[in-house]
Amino acid sequence: MNKDDFQELIWQKGRELYRDMPWRDNTDPYYVLVSELMLQQTQVERVIPKFTTFIKRFPTVHDLAVAPLSDVLIVWNGLGYNRRAKFLHDAAKKAESDFNGEIPNDLAGLMSLPGVGPNTAGAIQAYSFNQPVTFIETNIRTVLFHHFFEDQISVDDSTLLQKLDEVLDREHPREFYWALMDYGSYLKKHGAGRINKSAHYKKQSALHGSVREVRGQIIKLLTKQELSNIQLRSLLQADERFDQALNGLIKDRLVSCSDSKYHLTK
Repeated sequence: MNKDDFQELIWQKGRELYRDMPWRDNTDPYYVLVSELMLQQTQVERVIPKFTTFIKRFPTVHDLAVAPLSDVLIVWNGLGYNRRAKFLHDAAKKAESDFNGEIPNDLAGLMSLPGVGPNTAGAIQAYSFNQPVTFIETNIRTVLFHHFFEDQISVDDSTLLQKLDEVLDREHPREFYWALMDYGSYLKKHGAGRINKSAHYKKQSALHGSVREVRGQIIKLLTKQELSNIQLRSLLQADERFDQALNGLIKDRLVSCSDSKYHLTK
């Protein structure tokens, strides 16, 4: 498939499959940053209500930067992977201190923000600033696999980025990426463009029975009140995962201990 045919197909699929999302209605870079970190390993349907609540509580970079981390974790509760909340909080503080409360629009500035790698930076550049940059995400991989690498077993991201650079609509990158994302989501739901073709694919580990599950349970309990080690163990009916989970949360500075009581870090 040549570039023109591919672009025509993507625009057609984009019109057919368009999904309304609050960070598309308002492409403010702060909104896109919040949505991108929330969407890491979490489905759009789960993110939308959390995003709406989060923005209502922290409507600006400044509001997020000056809020206690504990407040951020309380609002985040239920999304999982709570380190993302801390990254977002730290990114807001960095933007406040180094960029006059603005989210930067260049790659180096964006990647200086905690939790922002090249693909998240690229998404912000494309969606907020309409820049014709290239970045890779699961849905984008799916589309490229389906149309250009159907017969290949393992494809690395550098190869995909090269192909994306060839076929990207540089005049309308924001809307083109939206169309790619919606089409990729559709393909995944219908079993096409299999993501395991990616050389970078790692299947997400199961939540049930994992240390990550206990981490989330501890955070959820501490959003309500401070608790001692004994109280936490009792409420969780703790098993061998408990110490690793609690120590990990302390190491990540999500949980602190004062006067023998554990609480969310302020």
